Amino acid sequence: MTLTKPHLMFSERRHQNAAKPLLAGLLGAWLVTLTVSAVGDSEAATDTAHKRVSPHAQTVTTVADQLWEWAELGYLETQSSGLLQSTLAEAGFEISTGIGGIPTAFTATFGSGAPVIGIMGEFDALPGISQAAVPYAETVEGKPSGHACGHNLFGAGSLGAALAVKDWLEASGQAGTVRFYGTPAEEGGSGKVYLVRAGAFDDVDVALHWHPGDDNTASPSSTLANKSAKFRFSGVSSHAAAGPERGRSALDAIEAMNFMVNLLREHVPEETRIHYVITEGGIAPNVVPNFAESFYYVRHPNAGVLATLWDRVIAAAEAAALGTGTTLEYEVIHGNHSVLPNE
Repeated sequence: MTLTKPHLMFSERRHQNAAKPLLAGLLGAWLVTLTVSAVGDSEAATDTAHKRVSPHAQTVTTVADQLWEWAELGYLETQSSGLLQSTLAEAGFEISTGIGGIPTAFTATFGSGAPVIGIMGEFDALPGISQAAVPYAETVEGKPSGHACGHNLFGAGSLGAALAVKDWLEASGQAGTVRFYGTPAEEGGSGKVYLVRAGAFDDVDVALHWHPGDDNTASPSSTLANKSAKFRFSGVSSHAAAGPERGRSALDAIEAMNFMVNLLREHVPEETRIHYVITEGGIAPNVVPNFAESFYYVRHPNAGVLATLWDRVIAAAEAAALGTGTTLEYEVIHGNHSVLPNE
């Protein structure tokens, strides 16, 4: 059994005929490399693809293990990003750092001319996830984050693919460019959105991404469009027993918003997903909280529908502030369209 589940996202815009030889070589090397990153071997691969990947198997495994050990959160992946950069630089890739103004975002490019094929590489971890090698939750001292989504395999597998394709480009003399994208903060940070805005993909003909899973498939599946924000309510503190009438509870505002949003669930399309956590709600029960914060995600397959749902969530937040005599400010954390695969 393998542990990788590639998903291909083709955004071919031009050079379609020119892309075919390079794409064939890329996919052969790429799919095998993903398997190597997960289990160290690939019995189902063709001999040719296996030979291309084998020289890099140990590098991929070592990098995957190290990314796992570091388990750095989104936008804070300094060591993980640095390891990927140095490994690619040593292999002859040209490194560009700080893409889109993000310190841990980078590109590593090899080759020249068309087509330009981008390979996504993610390496961030999730907060509050145990990495103990046991079948139950167990805190690991000094490791508050974990790679529950397998982004250590993601970054390492894509690294191996880039190395294998670089070898193939050199051996074949084929024109074309392979570009590894170090894409930080996929876990709720929308790193790729900022890279797109910065023009990092403007010249790319085909973009390839994948995600660890329990089998190998080439899937044109999509995702849910997603938008998130932190809602911050400010009120007035007072002693909850001696002077409750002087207080205006920010926690009341949080609860009022949550109540209205939960009522909203009956009146939204079935595909809608709304979830939240209360990140701050006060410290002592005998003090009226003058500050409280919640963190919301809203999802729907269609970004246009999501926009209308988002407006309704904002209205609930504003109503909560009005009804509790508090003030509201909110910070949009990220927003994504659904994946648009080219079948």
